[in-house]
Amino acid sequence: MHHAAVSAPRHDWTVEEVRELFALPFNDLLFTAASVHRRHFDPNKVQLSRLLSIKTGSCPEDCKYCPQSAHYDTGLEKEQLMEIEKVLTAAAQAKAEGATRFCMGAAWRNPTGRDFDKVLRMVEGVKSLGLESCATLGMLTSDQAQSLAEAGLDYYNHNIDTSEEHYKEIISTRTFQDRLDTLAHVRQAGMKVCCGGIVGMGESEDDRAAMLTTLATMEEHPESVPVNLLIRVPGTPLDGVADTDPLDFVRTVAVARILMPKSHVRIAAGRQSMTDEMQALCFFAGCNSIFSGDVLLTAGNAAPSRDQSLFDRLGLQPETL
Repeated sequence: MHHAAVSAPRHDWTVEEVRELFALPFNDLLFTAASVHRRHFDPNKVQLSRLLSIKTGSCPEDCKYCPQSAHYDTGLEKEQLMEIEKVLTAAAQAKAEGATRFCMGAAWRNPTGRDFDKVLRMVEGVKSLGLESCATLGMLTSDQAQSLAEAGLDYYNHNIDTSEEHYKEIISTRTFQDRLDTLAHVRQAGMKVCCGGIVGMGESEDDRAAMLTTLATMEEHPESVPVNLLIRVPGTPLDGVADTDPLDFVRTVAVARILMPKSHVRIAAGRQSMTDEMQALCFFAGCNSIFSGDVLLTAGNAAPSRDQSLFDRLGLQPETL
């Protein structure tokens, strides 16, 4: 691997090269990732996003990791689409607490009809508060992507979850290609892409390498790359999967940083269970975005007081727009 070539974003990574990065000694990998990070970002700034579930549960998809799937009984209260005012109150509070991006998640296979019109109003409202807006609503047609862009949506989140090969072990109700099609619609509509995956679903290191290669060989890298640690939810098929080695998770963050030097890399789900030391290693390895607040969509999140304490001890500051 030519270290000189690492600085400009490349889109021609091979899965072999990415496997080689995973195989580096840990210290070499982190040193490389931290060096790349410093060339493109202030290493002491972390972007804060807030995530709100605007419609919870009874989703027809069968994603094995997800408590919101109608296929599994996880004891989750089903909820209708939230009222617009409630969402905007939550957005205003998020902004007051330092978040620069407000993400709205709906447990849908794809948005439809009147519900979709309400989401467009929510996007307009979030934008008028001076926040960046993000939504994750399932699969989109090109027309729907266009409508969201016109409403002012900055980011659309649609994760590829895992490698194409491992994907069918996790989800049967849609294909890996369906994911890529929606991402293409988002790009064509001129929105930014938030796209990452989940570590800890029984995948191999080669699967992690393949997943990151898919992201890093996109014509434009996703501007935002969430690296999630599986939260094992009782009632879901992945409840009993083995623990992930924290250092393997840090490796995944580091490789994502090297492959996508200008993207924000976010540690998203699973942060509540991470030690301060593990999070510190993630920040050193090039993570520069987190979800703040007590809840993600339905799972708990690290407490804001704990985040503030960690930021203080590490000398980190929230990124401002």
